[in-house]
Amino acid sequence: MIYRTIFDHGFTRTDPEKAHHAAFRAIRAARPVTSLRRTPGTPVQALGLTFPNVLGLAAGFDKNAVGIDGLAALGFGHVEIGTVTGEPQPGNPKPRLFRLPEDCAVVNRMGFNNDGAEVVAERLRARGRRPGPVLGVNIGKSKVVPEDEAVRDYEKSARLLAPYADYLVVNVSSPNTPGLRNLQAVEKLEPILTAVQAIAGGVPLLVKIAPDLSDDDVLAVADLALAIGLDGIIATNTTISREGLRTPEAKVEEIGAGGLSGRPLTDRSLDVLRLLRGRVGPDLTLIGVGGITTVEDARARLDAGATLLQGYTAFIYEGPLWPRRIIRGVQG
Repeated sequence: MIYRTIFDHGFTRTDPEKAHHAAFRAIRAARPVTSLRRTPGTPVQALGLTFPNVLGLAAGFDKNAVGIDGLAALGFGHVEIGTVTGEPQPGNPKPRLFRLPEDCAVVNRMGFNNDGAEVVAERLRARGRRPGPVLGVNIGKSKVVPEDEAVRDYEKSARLLAPYADYLVVNVSSPNTPGLRNLQAVEKLEPILTAVQAIAGGVPLLVKIAPDLSDDDVLAVADLALAIGLDGIIATNTTISREGLRTPEAKVEEIGAGGLSGRPLTDRSLDVLRLLRGRVGPDLTLIGVGGITTVEDARARLDAGATLLQGYTAFIYEGPLWPRRIIRGVQG
Protein backbone atom coordinates (compact mmCIF):
# COMPACT_ATOMS: atom_id res chain seq x y z
CA MET A 1 0.00 0.00 0.00
CA ILE A 2 2.85 2.40 0.81
CA TYR A 3 4.51 1.69 -2.54
CA ARG A 4 1.24 2.10 -4.42
CA THR A 5 0.65 5.47 -2.76
CA ILE A 6 4.14 6.60 -3.76
CA PHE A 7 3.56 5.25 -7.27
CA ASP A 8 0.20 6.96 -7.71
CA HIS A 9 1.28 10.32 -6.31
CA GLY A 10 4.94 10.37 -7.29
CA PHE A 11 6.02 8.08 -10.11
CA THR A 12 2.94 8.81 -12.22
CA ARG A 13 3.99 12.47 -12.29
CA THR A 14 7.49 11.58 -13.49
CA ASP A 15 8.53 10.63 -16.99
CA PRO A 16 8.26 6.82 -17.04
CA GLU A 17 11.73 6.23 -18.45
CA LYS A 18 13.34 8.54 -15.89
CA ALA A 19 11.33 6.85 -13.13
CA HIS A 20 12.55 3.46 -14.34
CA HIS A 21 16.19 4.50 -14.16
CA ALA A 22 15.69 6.03 -10.70
CA ALA A 23 13.99 2.90 -9.40
CA PHE A 24 16.68 0.68 -10.88
CA ARG A 25 19.40 2.75 -9.21
CA ALA A 26 17.60 2.32 -5.89
CA ILE A 27 17.37 -1.45 -6.40
CA ARG A 28 21.09 -1.67 -7.06
CA ALA A 29 21.93 0.56 -4.11
CA ALA A 30 19.74 -1.49 -1.76
CA ARG A 31 21.36 -4.80 -2.69
CA PRO A 32 23.61 -5.01 0.43
CA VAL A 33 20.44 -4.99 2.54
CA THR A 34 18.00 -6.89 0.36
CA SER A 35 20.49 -9.68 -0.33
CA LEU A 36 20.43 -10.61 3.37
CA ARG A 37 16.96 -12.08 2.92
CA ARG A 38 16.60 -15.74 2.03
CA THR A 39 15.50 -16.48 -1.53
CA PRO A 40 11.83 -17.47 -1.28
CA GLY A 41 10.10 -20.48 -2.76
CA THR A 42 11.25 -23.97 -3.66
CA PRO A 43 13.59 -25.03 -6.47
CA VAL A 44 12.28 -25.90 -9.93
CA GLN A 45 14.12 -28.23 -12.31
CA ALA A 46 13.95 -27.03 -15.92
CA LEU A 47 16.27 -26.74 -18.93
CA GLY A 48 18.72 -29.01 -17.11
CA LEU A 49 19.10 -26.24 -14.51
CA THR A 50 17.96 -25.70 -10.94
CA PHE A 51 15.93 -22.50 -10.64
CA PRO A 52 15.74 -21.20 -7.03
CA ASN A 53 11.99 -20.66 -7.45
CA VAL A 54 9.32 -20.45 -10.11
CA LEU A 55 9.32 -16.69 -10.80
CA GLY A 56 11.75 -14.70 -12.90
CA LEU A 57 12.06 -11.16 -14.21
CA ALA A 58 11.30 -10.85 -17.90
CA ALA A 59 13.68 -9.25 -20.37
CA GLY A 60 13.45 -5.50 -20.77
CA PHE A 61 14.06 -4.31 -17.23
CA ASP A 62 17.82 -4.89 -17.18
CA LYS A 63 18.81 -4.47 -20.81
CA ASN A 64 22.53 -4.15 -20.18
CA ALA A 65 23.29 -6.57 -17.33
CA VAL A 66 23.96 -3.87 -14.76
CA GLY A 67 21.72 -5.01 -11.88
CA ILE A 68 21.33 -8.79 -11.97
CA ASP A 69 22.16 -9.45 -8.34
CA GLY A 70 20.15 -6.52 -6.99
CA LEU A 71 17.09 -7.81 -8.84
CA ALA A 72 17.66 -11.35 -7.59
CA ALA A 73 17.82 -10.04 -4.04
CA LEU A 74 14.18 -8.99 -4.38
CA GLY A 75 13.26 -12.66 -4.75
CA PHE A 76 13.42 -13.41 -8.46
CA GLY A 77 14.75 -16.91 -9.08
CA HIS A 78 15.94 -16.03 -12.56
CA VAL A 79 16.73 -12.78 -14.31
CA GLU A 80 16.57 -12.46 -18.07
CA ILE A 81 18.69 -9.60 -19.36
CA GLY A 82 18.33 -7.85 -22.71
CA THR A 83 17.15 -7.66 -25.30
CA VAL A 84 20.78 -7.43 -26.45
CA THR A 85 21.58 -6.84 -30.12
CA GLY A 86 24.70 -7.58 -32.09
CA GLU A 87 25.36 -3.86 -32.56
CA PRO A 88 24.89 -1.13 -29.92
CA GLN A 89 21.91 1.08 -30.59
CA PRO A 90 20.17 4.04 -28.91
CA GLY A 91 16.66 2.82 -29.57
CA ASN A 92 13.73 4.89 -30.75
CA PRO A 93 13.27 8.63 -30.10
CA LYS A 94 11.87 9.70 -26.74
CA PRO A 95 9.27 9.66 -25.31
CA ARG A 96 9.00 5.92 -25.83
CA LEU A 97 7.58 4.56 -22.57
CA PHE A 98 4.03 5.25 -21.36
CA ARG A 99 1.87 4.14 -18.44
CA LEU A 100 -1.82 3.23 -18.66
CA PRO A 101 -2.72 3.14 -14.94
CA GLU A 102 -6.41 2.47 -15.57
CA ASP A 103 -5.37 -0.81 -17.18
CA CYS A 104 -2.30 -1.59 -15.05
CA ALA A 105 -0.47 -1.59 -18.36
CA VAL A 106 2.52 -0.07 -20.11
CA VAL A 107 3.15 0.81 -23.74
CA ASN A 108 6.76 0.84 -24.86
CA ARG A 109 8.46 1.46 -28.16
CA MET A 110 11.98 1.43 -26.75
CA GLY A 111 13.45 -0.20 -29.85
CA PHE A 112 16.03 -2.50 -28.24
CA ASN A 113 18.12 0.33 -26.78
CA ASN A 114 21.21 -1.41 -25.41
CA ASP A 115 25.00 -1.30 -25.25
CA GLY A 116 25.47 -4.11 -27.79
CA ALA A 117 26.65 -7.69 -27.45
CA GLU A 118 30.36 -6.93 -27.11
CA VAL A 119 29.93 -4.54 -24.18
CA VAL A 120 27.37 -6.70 -22.41
CA ALA A 121 29.53 -9.78 -22.84
CA GLU A 122 32.48 -8.00 -21.26
CA ARG A 123 30.25 -6.89 -18.38
CA LEU A 124 29.14 -10.47 -17.79
CA ARG A 125 32.72 -11.71 -18.01
CA ALA A 126 33.78 -9.20 -15.34
CA ARG A 127 30.85 -10.23 -13.12
CA GLY A 128 31.93 -13.86 -13.33
CA ARG A 129 30.02 -16.96 -12.35
CA ARG A 130 28.55 -16.71 -8.87
CA PRO A 131 25.77 -18.21 -6.79
CA GLY A 132 22.44 -16.52 -7.33
CA PRO A 133 19.76 -16.38 -9.95
CA VAL A 134 19.67 -18.36 -13.13
CA LEU A 135 20.76 -15.95 -15.84
CA GLY A 136 18.92 -15.76 -19.14
CA VAL A 137 20.21 -13.70 -22.05
CA ASN A 138 17.65 -12.46 -24.57
CA ILE A 139 19.02 -11.58 -28.02
CA GLY A 140 17.39 -9.68 -30.88
CA LYS A 141 18.13 -8.29 -34.32
CA SER A 142 20.03 -5.03 -34.70
CA LYS A 143 17.95 -2.38 -36.43
CA VAL A 144 20.72 -1.55 -38.93
CA VAL A 145 20.97 -5.17 -40.07
CA PRO A 146 18.73 -6.05 -43.03
CA GLU A 147 16.20 -8.82 -42.55
CA ASP A 148 18.04 -11.10 -44.97
CA GLU A 149 21.17 -10.86 -42.80
CA ALA A 150 19.37 -11.58 -39.51
CA VAL A 151 21.00 -15.00 -39.09
CA ARG A 152 24.47 -13.45 -39.08
CA ASP A 153 23.41 -10.86 -36.52
CA TYR A 154 21.92 -13.43 -34.14
CA GLU A 155 25.02 -15.59 -34.58
CA LYS A 156 27.24 -12.71 -33.49
CA SER A 157 25.25 -12.13 -30.30
CA ALA A 158 25.11 -15.84 -29.50
CA ARG A 159 28.85 -16.26 -30.00
CA LEU A 160 29.64 -13.41 -27.62
CA LEU A 161 27.00 -14.03 -24.97
CA ALA A 162 26.44 -17.79 -24.78
CA PRO A 163 29.56 -18.38 -22.64
CA TYR A 164 27.99 -16.34 -19.83
CA ALA A 165 24.34 -17.42 -20.15
CA ASP A 166 22.52 -20.19 -18.33
CA TYR A 167 20.01 -20.06 -21.15
CA LEU A 168 19.55 -18.04 -24.35
CA VAL A 169 16.37 -16.59 -25.82
CA VAL A 170 15.86 -15.63 -29.46
CA ASN A 171 13.49 -12.68 -29.52
CA VAL A 172 11.62 -12.32 -32.80
CA SER A 173 8.45 -10.89 -31.28
CA SER A 174 9.03 -7.27 -30.30
CA PRO A 175 6.86 -4.89 -32.35
CA ASN A 176 9.39 -2.07 -32.08
CA THR A 177 12.05 -3.15 -34.59
CA PRO A 178 10.83 -2.87 -38.19
CA GLY A 179 10.34 -6.28 -39.78
CA LEU A 180 11.31 -8.25 -36.68
CA ARG A 181 7.98 -10.01 -36.27
CA ASN A 182 8.25 -11.26 -39.86
CA LEU A 183 10.95 -13.57 -38.53
CA GLN A 184 8.33 -15.52 -36.53
CA ALA A 185 7.26 -17.24 -39.76
CA VAL A 186 8.67 -20.74 -39.42
CA GLU A 187 10.54 -20.63 -42.74
CA LYS A 188 12.48 -17.59 -41.49
CA LEU A 189 12.64 -18.63 -37.85
CA GLU A 190 14.12 -22.08 -38.40
CA PRO A 191 17.48 -20.94 -39.88
CA ILE A 192 17.92 -18.42 -37.06
CA LEU A 193 17.24 -20.98 -34.35
CA THR A 194 19.40 -23.70 -35.89
CA ALA A 195 22.27 -21.26 -36.38
CA VAL A 196 22.10 -20.08 -32.77
CA GLN A 197 21.82 -23.69 -31.58
CA ALA A 198 25.02 -24.55 -33.39
CA ILE A 199 26.88 -21.70 -31.72
CA ALA A 200 25.33 -22.01 -28.25
CA GLY A 201 27.33 -25.14 -27.49
CA GLY A 202 24.69 -26.84 -25.40
CA VAL A 203 23.39 -23.72 -23.67
CA PRO A 204 19.58 -24.18 -23.55
CA LEU A 205 17.80 -22.19 -26.25
CA LEU A 206 14.27 -20.81 -26.21
CA VAL A 207 12.23 -18.61 -28.53
CA LYS A 208 9.92 -15.80 -27.38
CA ILE A 209 6.71 -15.37 -29.36
CA ALA A 210 4.04 -12.69 -29.64
CA PRO A 211 0.45 -13.01 -28.40
CA ASP A 212 -0.68 -11.64 -31.76
CA LEU A 213 0.19 -14.80 -33.66
CA SER A 214 -2.81 -16.72 -34.94
CA ASP A 215 -3.53 -20.03 -33.25
CA ASP A 216 -2.27 -21.86 -36.34
CA ASP A 217 1.01 -19.93 -36.25
CA VAL A 218 1.42 -20.66 -32.53
CA LEU A 219 1.04 -24.36 -33.29
CA ALA A 220 3.51 -24.07 -36.18
CA VAL A 221 6.12 -22.63 -33.81
CA ALA A 222 5.39 -25.46 -31.37
CA ASP A 223 5.94 -28.02 -34.13
CA LEU A 224 9.18 -26.32 -35.16
CA ALA A 225 10.43 -26.35 -31.57
CA LEU A 226 9.88 -30.10 -31.38
CA ALA A 227 11.36 -30.75 -34.81
CA ILE A 228 14.68 -29.01 -34.16
CA GLY A 229 15.00 -29.93 -30.49
CA LEU A 230 14.48 -26.46 -29.05
CA ASP A 231 14.61 -26.38 -25.24
CA GLY A 232 11.61 -24.15 -24.64
CA ILE A 233 9.23 -21.37 -25.61
CA ILE A 234 8.42 -18.12 -23.80
CA ALA A 235 4.79 -17.06 -24.16
CA THR A 236 4.29 -14.18 -24.61
CA ASN A 237 5.83 -10.84 -25.56
CA THR A 238 3.89 -7.56 -25.78
CA THR A 239 0.87 -7.00 -28.03
CA ILE A 240 0.04 -4.40 -30.66
CA SER A 241 -3.67 -4.81 -29.87
CA ARG A 242 -5.52 -2.04 -28.05
CA GLU A 243 -8.83 -3.87 -27.64
CA GLY A 244 -10.79 -3.68 -24.39
CA LEU A 245 -8.74 -0.97 -22.69
CA ARG A 246 -10.23 1.21 -19.95
CA THR A 247 -7.87 4.04 -20.83
CA PRO A 248 -9.71 6.69 -22.88
CA GLU A 249 -9.34 6.10 -26.60
CA ALA A 250 -7.99 9.62 -27.17
CA LYS A 251 -5.12 8.99 -24.76
CA VAL A 252 -4.35 5.65 -26.38
CA GLU A 253 -4.23 7.29 -29.80
CA GLU A 254 -2.02 10.08 -28.47
CA ILE A 255 0.48 7.53 -27.14
CA GLY A 256 0.63 5.82 -30.51
CA ALA A 257 2.55 2.74 -31.56
CA GLY A 258 4.34 0.31 -29.29
CA GLY A 259 4.01 -2.96 -27.45
CA LEU A 260 1.35 -3.15 -24.76
CA SER A 261 2.18 -5.15 -21.62
CA GLY A 262 0.39 -5.80 -18.36
CA ARG A 263 -3.07 -6.90 -17.32
CA PRO A 264 -4.71 -6.63 -20.78
CA LEU A 265 -2.52 -9.54 -21.95
CA THR A 266 -3.69 -11.97 -19.28
CA ASP A 267 -6.31 -13.89 -21.24
CA ARG A 268 -4.51 -14.14 -24.57
CA SER A 269 -1.18 -15.09 -23.02
CA LEU A 270 -2.94 -17.81 -21.04
CA ASP A 271 -4.64 -19.08 -24.19
CA VAL A 272 -1.34 -19.21 -26.09
CA LEU A 273 0.26 -21.14 -23.24
CA ARG A 274 -2.57 -23.70 -23.26
CA LEU A 275 -2.23 -24.11 -27.02
CA LEU A 276 1.49 -24.68 -26.72
CA ARG A 277 1.27 -27.20 -23.89
CA GLY A 278 -1.42 -29.13 -25.70
CA ARG A 279 0.82 -29.36 -28.76
CA VAL A 280 4.28 -29.98 -27.31
CA GLY A 281 3.33 -32.42 -24.56
CA PRO A 282 4.49 -32.43 -20.95
CA ASP A 283 8.26 -32.20 -21.29
CA LEU A 284 9.20 -29.01 -23.17
CA THR A 285 9.90 -26.03 -20.91
CA LEU A 286 7.27 -23.30 -21.28
CA ILE A 287 7.72 -19.95 -19.55
CA GLY A 288 4.47 -18.07 -18.97
CA VAL A 289 4.63 -14.28 -19.06
CA GLY A 290 2.19 -11.51 -19.89
CA GLY A 291 -0.42 -10.07 -17.56
CA ILE A 292 0.57 -12.00 -14.44
CA THR A 293 -0.41 -9.65 -11.65
CA THR A 294 -2.01 -11.65 -8.85
CA VAL A 295 -1.34 -14.99 -7.16
CA GLU A 296 -4.44 -16.26 -8.95
CA ASP A 297 -2.97 -15.23 -12.30
CA ALA A 298 0.23 -17.10 -11.49
CA ARG A 299 -1.61 -20.23 -10.41
CA ALA A 300 -3.72 -20.17 -13.57
CA ARG A 301 -0.57 -20.03 -15.70
CA LEU A 302 0.96 -22.97 -13.83
CA ASP A 303 -2.29 -24.93 -14.11
CA ALA A 304 -2.25 -24.28 -17.86
CA GLY A 305 1.15 -25.90 -18.18
CA ALA A 306 3.78 -23.26 -17.46
CA THR A 307 7.04 -24.65 -16.14
CA LEU A 308 8.23 -21.23 -14.98
CA LEU A 309 6.76 -17.74 -14.75
CA GLN A 310 8.04 -14.25 -15.51
CA GLY A 311 6.78 -10.80 -14.67
CA TYR A 312 7.60 -7.23 -15.51
CA THR A 313 4.71 -4.76 -15.66
CA ALA A 314 3.13 -5.91 -12.39
CA PHE A 315 6.54 -5.44 -10.76
CA ILE A 316 6.41 -1.79 -11.84
CA TYR A 317 2.89 -1.24 -10.52
CA GLU A 318 3.09 -3.39 -7.38
CA GLY A 319 6.62 -2.66 -6.22
CA PRO A 320 9.63 -4.48 -4.77
CA LEU A 321 7.61 -6.78 -2.49
CA TRP A 322 5.62 -8.18 -5.42
CA PRO A 323 8.01 -11.02 -6.37
CA ARG A 324 8.02 -12.52 -2.88
CA ARG A 325 4.24 -12.16 -2.62
CA ILE A 326 3.70 -14.10 -5.84
CA ILE A 327 6.25 -16.78 -4.94
CA ARG A 328 4.78 -17.30 -1.47
CA GLY A 329 1.32 -17.53 -2.97
CA VAL A 330 2.17 -20.29 -5.43
CA GLN A 331 5.00 -22.13 -3.67
CA GLY A 332 4.40 -21.47 0.02
